[in-house]
Amino acid sequence: MHEVAGHSPTHGSLGTEDDSVAAGPTRPENNRVLIVDDHAPFRSIARHVLAADGFLMVGQAADGAEAIRACGELRPDLVLLDVQLPDVDGFSVAAALTSQTDPPTVVLVSSRSRTEYGSRIEDCGARGYIAKAELSGDAVRRLLALPNRVPPTRQ
Repeated sequence: MHEVAGHSPTHGSLGTEDDSVAAGPTRPENNRVLIVDDHAPFRSIARHVLAADGFLMVGQAADGAEAIRACGELRPDLVLLDVQLPDVDGFSVAAALTSQTDPPTVVLVSSRSRTEYGSRIEDCGARGYIAKAELSGDAVRRLLALPNRVPPTRQ
């Protein structure tokens, strides 16, 4: 089954609480996750990896505009956000999301090296970056344990 970005089931379709629930004490505090990536296979992998580690998937989006809409509707605690989206880059989406009142925590993901992005990760208000190949519940928890960053003031 192939899903085409923009033409597939998106936010709200990742599964129910029943297939994403972990036993009480192992569930992360910021556990409601929205996955944003234009590649359906990665969204599926991320869903399974994080759900197996106690995170609750509340939705998914295939592009930046859909991610912003889904965040408004679903109010996730955490947004796993691809840097390279078809309509706008993940840095712009992260900046928009983290500037909201009571923003979600944003973690950027990419198949590229972190060094290719320089200070853009910190500048956009994201909590941090995880290479797609290194995605795990533990990697996300390590970033969640870091103090919140305040992005530089834009003039």
